Amino acid sequence: MKKETIKINTKVLPGFMELLPADQILFDCMKDIIERTYQSFGFISLDTPIIERSEVLLAKAGGETEKQIYRFLKGDNDLSLRFDLTVPLARYVSDHFNDLSFPFRRCHVGKVFRGERPQKGRYREFYQCDIDIIGKGKLNLVNDAEILAVIYQVFKNLELPPFIIRINNRKLINGLMESLDLLDKSVDVMRIIDKVEKISEQDFRNMFIEIGLSAESINTVIKFISIKGDVSFILKELDALEIKNETFSTGLAELKTVLKYVESFGLPKEYYGVDLSIARGLDYYTGTVYETSLLNYGDIGSICSGGRYDNLADTYTSQKLPGVGISIGLTRLFSQLKDLNIISSGKSTTSKVVILPFSEDMFGRAIEVGRVLRLSGISNETYFEDDKFKNKISHVSKIGAEFSIIIGEDELRDGFVTLKDMKSGDQSKININDLVKQII
Repeated sequence: MKKETIKINTKVLPGFMELLPADQILFDCMKDIIERTYQSFGFISLDTPIIERSEVLLAKAGGETEKQIYRFLKGDNDLSLRFDLTVPLARYVSDHFNDLSFPFRRCHVGKVFRGERPQKGRYREFYQCDIDIIGKGKLNLVNDAEILAVIYQVFKNLELPPFIIRINNRKLINGLMESLDLLDKSVDVMRIIDKVEKISEQDFRNMFIEIGLSAESINTVIKFISIKGDVSFILKELDALEIKNETFSTGLAELKTVLKYVESFGLPKEYYGVDLSIARGLDYYTGTVYETSLLNYGDIGSICSGGRYDNLADTYTSQKLPGVGISIGLTRLFSQLKDLNIISSGKSTTSKVVILPFSEDMFGRAIEVGRVLRLSGISNETYFEDDKFKNKISHVSKIGAEFSIIIGEDELRDGFVTLKDMKSGDQSKININDLVKQII
């Protein structure tokens, strides 16, 4: 009997993104714009291993994050896939401390892995685009303001719809909690505040009750984060609170300093503002925090977030390494922008030109033409397959190349090529020496 062939399921695992060529080109374009913008501010692109020793990653992980780490044994080695780019940065700076010059500015665009429940907009494998400025013992607040300038430039270069960068300082909330004799509740309070836009007001209040806040304290916190208005109005309101607490006063002074320098960086006022409900749930943020969102697409949520931390690598070194940074979850952002038709894919090729030799006799000339074009920086490919001419032209149209170059018997004999503009349909006979000028 003939043995039955078992077909293997080729469907991609849930939580992993795989793109068709046109979408991949668009995704790569966005990734390149982000990285080039980071580099224009002097950030050096680095990479770290996707696999780290588990003890390295778990040293700064905890709670839900620890449950989501992909962890496995290979021989005697306990290994894990990186779940973000910040912990590997901490390890990197600790390892290479004596070889780095501070402040150290790095950007990192790479994949991270989290074993969470996949759902729309959430992935188990995804790209993050991070920048961080790390200081040695100290780091001037002007760096916090510069990060806002980077965020602004990234999203302007991506040509996204109107957006707003919302700024706060966690010392304000910590100082408020100290003034209420609730400092031990600060971390829990900030984690709850971080959910304010995602849950109902009653659920919001119930979460405060669950951690032991009184009705009076809950009202004070809600009143505080509800202060709204332009930057100058909010700063006046914060001054008017007259909270006699050193942490609060420090946070307010830091916020004012950052906002002063933001003006120096030339950010238009409509692109940033103070939002006292921005808390960032992660424990390591200690000062300035940021959230960026699209103004007319609130359902997307944050498209970029980050903030200031006092000590990046306390688990790995005794050196004090304060820093400030942001992260863009590119895979999630790309998916959401596509779903909302804010961005759309175009051509399915990186080639500007496709060369179409009629037969094998013309391959040599086609290869020569392709080489001339590449030397001039024009991307191209050659269709070498034995096929009908209409199928060759159809292929060029389908992948979206701008031009085709036709090489037949006449072209081969007389030393010219036929250049076809695929958009207009116009075509002309042209000398190879003049070809580059016509295409560029």
